[in-house]
Amino acid sequence: MWMSGYSSRKSPAEGKLQDLYAKALVFEDAKGKRAVLVTMDLIGIGRDLALPLCRNMEKKFGIRRADIILSTSHTHCGPVVGDNLAPMYFLDEAQTRLVRDYADELTKKIIDVIGNATRNLAPARLSWGIGTAGFAVNRRNNKEPDVPMLREAGNLQGPVDHDVPVLTVRDANDKLKAIVFGYACHATTLSFQQWCGDYPGFAQAELEQAHPGAIALFWAGCGADQNPLPRRTVALAQKYGQELATAVQKVIREDKNMRPVPPRLATSFSEIELDFDKLPSREVLEAEVKGKDKYKAARSALLLARLERDGKLPQSYPYPIHVWRLGEVTWVALGGEVVVDFSLRLKKEIAPEKTWVMGYANDVMAYIPSLRVLREGGYEGATAMVYYGQPTVWSPRVEESIMSAVHRELKRVSE
Repeated sequence: MWMSGYSSRKSPAEGKLQDLYAKALVFEDAKGKRAVLVTMDLIGIGRDLALPLCRNMEKKFGIRRADIILSTSHTHCGPVVGDNLAPMYFLDEAQTRLVRDYADELTKKIIDVIGNATRNLAPARLSWGIGTAGFAVNRRNNKEPDVPMLREAGNLQGPVDHDVPVLTVRDANDKLKAIVFGYACHATTLSFQQWCGDYPGFAQAELEQAHPGAIALFWAGCGADQNPLPRRTVALAQKYGQELATAVQKVIREDKNMRPVPPRLATSFSEIELDFDKLPSREVLEAEVKGKDKYKAARSALLLARLERDGKLPQSYPYPIHVWRLGEVTWVALGGEVVVDFSLRLKKEIAPEKTWVMGYANDVMAYIPSLRVLREGGYEGATAMVYYGQPTVWSPRVEESIMSAVHRELKRVSE
């Protein structure tokens, strides 16, 4: 199959360095309320996969949309998934069929994984803590070749989020059954032609090896403008995975200092209409279709087809926002590739240690810039919208719209 994440790839995968996994953790609180966290070693998923998957889960397991978080690690060494990043790829009929078939197969496998987790529910003790890992670098403020020198001199620039939230699940015999952990950094250490979970895959494998019988589940934070630097070698991916696993292990070893999670669970979910800026005219789209930029041409062809079908382009996008309260922890899950400003701001406004902010969740439809990044422009603020097939950049209201919606959902889980 064709690999996702880089437009520079010219051929399908040639082999496998690691298996790719979908994993599920089902929570049930003292009142019988259930919720499901699904983690996937994938670049992302779109609404074309998320919506039918959630409908199937509700029909099969009675789990509401608010009770399901679909999280992706954003590895750039996984397959193309459905319509995600469609303008980036130029696939022939055979490859297009493989992508379609894989999406169907993936949906069935995730349903099976959730079914297995549900059947294996058992009394458990949950605890949480926070670790630290320092390999994420703000890629907008530091040139990649300069990073080793800047790091050694202590002169790296730009906002980062080096927190490593950790949640452990132990059974009635105090045996470790699951380790859930997150980090805000792109999974872009590798760009070769083999399947691999990148540093999150290596971190999960190391934790599972250290704790036989336990399942490690990784979720990606707001790392859209954060890279693991330096990069490009398997040795570096393994190094970053080991650093992340070591941070998690340190938290686990200090279990007596981890905080217990009371058996209280509250969930809330909504989609807000996230506005685009000024839409392109038909004339602009027709000119781009004939232009030399093949990615803009592919994007504009998709938009023109939509214009013919619907008579207009969408002025907004149905953007997903999830908030869970797990005991005293507030867990926010945002769609898209979210820049680090969002997690830093939400932690400050809610509670620094007790707030975990996930990106790449439920629907990865575009980069999600803060107002600062939107005004600065560049890849995260503007040009990446082409690869996601979006008609233009976000409105200047993008940050406040999302922040206001998160606080609305927070009130619902706090009632």
